[in-house]
Amino acid sequence: MAENIRAEYKIPELAYAVVSSDSILEIEVLGYQRNNSSFKAGIDDKFRLGSLTKTITSYIAALLVKEEKIKWDTKFFDLYPELKAKSNPNHFNLTLKDFLTFRAHIPTWSYGNETPTQKEIKGNDQQQRYEFIAWFFKQKYLISEKQEVYLSNPSYVAAGLMLEKAAGKSYETLVKELGEKLGINFGFGQPNLIDENQPWGHDENLNPEKPALNYKLNWLSSAGNINVSLPDYCKFTQMQLKGLLGKSEVFSAQEFDLMHNGLPEFSFGWYSESYKDSGLKYSFHYGNPGTFLTKVYICASINKAFIIFANVQSEQADKGIMLFLKKLQTQYGG
Repeated sequence: MAENIRAEYKIPELAYAVVSSDSILEIEVLGYQRNNSSFKAGIDDKFRLGSLTKTITSYIAALLVKEEKIKWDTKFFDLYPELKAKSNPNHFNLTLKDFLTFRAHIPTWSYGNETPTQKEIKGNDQQQRYEFIAWFFKQKYLISEKQEVYLSNPSYVAAGLMLEKAAGKSYETLVKELGEKLGINFGFGQPNLIDENQPWGHDENLNPEKPALNYKLNWLSSAGNINVSLPDYCKFTQMQLKGLLGKSEVFSAQEFDLMHNGLPEFSFGWYSESYKDSGLKYSFHYGNPGTFLTKVYICASINKAFIIFANVQSEQADKGIMLFLKKLQTQYGG
């Protein structure tokens, strides 16, 4: 079934897994790392997570709050007061919680935005993120009517900077330290940049994305720049599922529930939705960083999670992935 969907919906490489809190029920990687090539998919292939990165950033934030290195209600400009004078006053009271839960009333920004340019943002990786958010918070803009959530990558850039300041470590170091605890090898950027024998992303016309250093990916590191293999993201997902079931040694079930379901529509890195037909509640997230698609759906009440990765971003591929997700959910009681 997966192979038929992969071929019909023009997905070069399709990777998927179904897990419970303590078992991998099904895991498979199909197809090719590059379209029209002989480079076969492998179980250790890495995929760009896109916005699934936000699930990891939020968890790191929860750890730092637990360690009392920062609070949910810590304001951005409490940690970066030097930026306040030149920033838009509408941002002065925004907190870590506001950013992580998409309650910060700010516009979106992504890889396709033309400004600022690379010439305007200088320094090492950490300094560039600081310069970017300083530029962003200076902007004067109008936002449409009041919404429940404001889906904005810069919210997570700001949150990442707050975590860096609170921990005294770079975001990359925080991610790698979490990976060491969980036995996960997190990477950053395009998987094929470090190793050409890793999957290449593809656009909607199935053109492969050649290895390149994209400075905008670094600016958005805490919002969408992590790459990881399917087995490793299974470990992270199982950790979340265990927590929701009260099996975590780090957080209580109530604390995990707050992260996943504490607010309407979107909580700390996780969307939530109740299915009308089954009545089951899912927490989920998805990534679409230009040339990859990723999805994770967690249902604590049936102790199952579904993960699907693809190395192409297109409407057609997304339709195929959602069709496949529904078939998997039906098969496993979801």
